[in-house]
Amino acid sequence: MLYLHDVWVNWFEGEENGYNVCHFHEWRRGEDVIELLDQVPLLYIEHQLFDMIENDMTDLPQELLNDICKKAYLRKNHERIALEYCFVVTDGQGIMAVDTMGYSIPLRKSRLIPRQEQLVFEMIEGNEQVKYIFNQENRKKEYHILSPDPVLMRGLTRRERHLKQLLFMALDQLFHSKNTAEIRYWYTEWAPHLYSDIQMMDFDSVWNHLYEEIKYGWSEKHQLICENMVKGQPFFEKLWEMEYDSKVN
Repeated sequence: MLYLHDVWVNWFEGEENGYNVCHFHEWRRGEDVIELLDQVPLLYIEHQLFDMIENDMTDLPQELLNDICKKAYLRKNHERIALEYCFVVTDGQGIMAVDTMGYSIPLRKSRLIPRQEQLVFEMIEGNEQVKYIFNQENRKKEYHILSPDPVLMRGLTRRERHLKQLLFMALDQLFHSKNTAEIRYWYTEWAPHLYSDIQMMDFDSVWNHLYEEIKYGWSEKHQLICENMVKGQPFFEKLWEMEYDSKVN
């Protein structure tokens, strides 16, 4: 088995979508908690399984868990602590560190620093992929407003992705409120030139138009409507402030 040593990781917990597991250039010094793995096994696997690990929270193959059981060590305060199921995985294109925290799902995920990503590619050169048996039936992932399709996040910074997800949360709340006057107000804020048409639309029509127009890209217009939508809602306001208190995009 291949092993990496002295691996810096920045765990993102409970993230089912790979776009929320930030690459090194988006790590936030002073905010993110960076850990050092003294030793971690490296697995070279097929793309389908890598994609499942990166973009899902499905049970990992038991054979994979058996292969890496207690073979990774965390270095903390000069101690070497064994981790039950922790490993680095690659399909030859993407790379990800995973820690199940003792469970059978990829609960915590991290990218690696560029120097160690390069080392991974060098280490697997000439090796064959390990083939693990896993359930691929009915694996077509369903994306929705609270778990957006990666296409909708493409090209955005970490801050923009987080704010866009906050905007989607606010839109989802509006959808469940079924308040026609309120949704008309917000669509008018977004598209004031359509005021007269908006007043003639029913709730579903207004909400669908607003969502379809908002869901692509990110701009100052998106940022402004997001900021206004979350005002007066303590939980949403806190998420907004957390992004804007951050010194890094």
